[in-house]
Amino acid sequence: MKIDPINWETVRESLQANGFATLPQVLDPQECRHLVSMYDESERFRKTVVMERHGYGMGEYKYFTYPLPEPIQALRTAVYKAVAPVANQWSSLLKLGIQYPDEHADFLEECHRNGQQRATPLLLTYGKGGYNAMHQDLYGDVYFPLQAVVFLSEPGVGYTGGEFVLTEQVPRAQSKATVLAPKQGDLLIFTTQFRPKKSTRGYFRVTMKHGVSTIHSGNRYTLGIIFHDAK
Repeated sequence: MKIDPINWETVRESLQANGFATLPQVLDPQECRHLVSMYDESERFRKTVVMERHGYGMGEYKYFTYPLPEPIQALRTAVYKAVAPVANQWSSLLKLGIQYPDEHADFLEECHRNGQQRATPLLLTYGKGGYNAMHQDLYGDVYFPLQAVVFLSEPGVGYTGGEFVLTEQVPRAQSKATVLAPKQGDLLIFTTQFRPKKSTRGYFRVTMKHGVSTIHSGNRYTLGIIFHDAK
């Protein structure tokens, strides 16, 4: 896992400008395969969701239970700490009155006091024809404005199609879509619900959603890292 060499200032600048940032090759192929191999280890998970049954799309995902596997715990803790300043800046610009703690453990304490005590990191898999409808990952009143996904399969090799899609809705305007195709081992940080955007009269909220386009062939695996816990 390559976290220490990352230029976090560049990452934070991209989050401010675009609402997302890609960190290349955070995990190597062996680490990716190791995480994929966990999918069949039922004792690691608290819940399995078949997406078709709920109208979420076509695919399947599993929520980890606590304690999290060490590499996931390490990523969740390190990335939160690096992007907490962005979350606090967004709160200030939008006058939300929220102060996010510097350390992830302290933020989780806030979740737990609110009755949100269930782990939210998850493994997702899609086969041919699979997709994820546009959505937001909110699991309670306490949530973090950024989240992350690690791409565990190599596009064009393990699968085709399956691009990561972000939409941005500006009030009284058409939606803007951004389509991304990160490589195996890349980590993408993106907006959970909304981000600030500047106008001539100050900052306003831009609502964002994310999803996955249709898989044409193969199997696509990803690791979702959500920083808040669930009720």
